[in-house]
Amino acid sequence: MNNGSPASHPEVDSCCCLLDEGERCQRSATTATWSKRATKTLGMKLQLSPDPTVGHKYICEHHNSVVYQMRAKRRRKDSDDDSDQPSMDVDFSLLHMNTLRRYKRNFKLQIKPGLNKAQLAEAVMLHFKTVRVSEKKIVPLFISMVKSHKSKLDHPKPSD
Repeated sequence: MNNGSPASHPEVDSCCCLLDEGERCQRSATTATWSKRATKTLGMKLQLSPDPTVGHKYICEHHNSVVYQMRAKRRRKDSDDDSDQPSMDVDFSLLHMNTLRRYKRNFKLQIKPGLNKAQLAEAVMLHFKTVRVSEKKIVPLFISMVKSHKSKLDHPKPSD
């Protein structure tokens, strides 16, 4: 989609060049143009295609805004996927109360004492969603801990 100056496009007064679900759009064309890229990325999804009988690629303001909205939606969706981490919901209410307390203590969560299990699970879940981890570091550490039957959270036992 390109926006050019009106002076360089004498056909601006004509109709939009797009076929919308097979029907030719009758709105007035603007200086915005339909590109091959738009056909590839959005044409099938929006059921839009340029009319081959028209001698220009100018589109109406309506289709211009639809294309921009679709691109914005795609960008937002892609930015969520950039994290390379699947969205996972963990049900912390299935954990024992002592495990939730241990998580709270390990991460030094600043939450009021005396919470019931549901409240503590909610607080732990909110914290858990904010934690960012490097899988390259965590996975080998996890495997090492499993093989050695140790836990990073285990405190050393006092010697007698």
